[in-house]
Amino acid sequence: MMDRRLTPANENVAHESLRGKVNAQRFTEGTLKQVVGDSFLLDAPSGNRDRQVLSGDQFNILDGDDHMVFGQSLKDGYVGYLEAWGLGDPQTLTHRVTHRTTHMYPEPNFKSPHNSVFHMNSQVQVVATEGKWAEVKLPKTPMSAPKHGYIPMPHLCPIDEYSSDPVTIAEQFLDTPYVWAGNSGFGIDCSGLVQAALLACGIGCPADSDLQEAALGQEIPEGAPLQRGDLLFWKGHVAMVVDDTRMIHANAHDMSVVYEDMASAITRIEAQGDGPVTSRKRL
Repeated sequence: MMDRRLTPANENVAHESLRGKVNAQRFTEGTLKQVVGDSFLLDAPSGNRDRQVLSGDQFNILDGDDHMVFGQSLKDGYVGYLEAWGLGDPQTLTHRVTHRTTHMYPEPNFKSPHNSVFHMNSQVQVVATEGKWAEVKLPKTPMSAPKHGYIPMPHLCPIDEYSSDPVTIAEQFLDTPYVWAGNSGFGIDCSGLVQAALLACGIGCPADSDLQEAALGQEIPEGAPLQRGDLLFWKGHVAMVVDDTRMIHANAHDMSVVYEDMASAITRIEAQGDGPVTSRKRL
């Protein structure tokens, strides 16, 4: 049975790659667009949040209108519905945001009011540099003309450069509010935190914890010591090991990203009815 989250098809349309595998009224290769701003993928046109997409993410539209489109995020293969106002024509993206959150200003002056916000792993096109500032150009969307501004250079890196320690990336999100399906510095969930940390290190990562558990790393033998960067999975939850005693995770118990003693967390999570650790993985 195909996973709805990863299958680019609905009752009306399917991606051409699914011809002969699913029933659909029509098949298409789709139209590639670029996310401008941050939006939530929904599980239906007026449905629930499934996952967040960020500026620079590529989205392949399979169906829709001027209000709502259906398609697939190329970052992790996640399928859903997205408001059309936040999509523009793809650019050549040159840089990636390396901080939890950064701002774009209309001029290279930190005292000017910012006009856009970007988050960890957002991708942008830098067209020029001016001192410690990068001039960024954003594509036209159905709701706005092309826009440009300035982002601090220390908050960016070339798009093909990556960090080496996922835990250090996750630690940037400490105290970030817990938001279901969130992937941004304004709010993030457990699998969003792991995905942000791994993508910043150049490691491909699915969007949800069950998909991550199935796809990432190798199982750690029972009784073997854990090390920094290992992943602990529960049914519907994931955390990252920081050191011998602590883990970091976004969780609804604290409603934020926190360090937590591993032994205490394992006991607490099972006691609240969410079961034992289901796997321990090493990247």
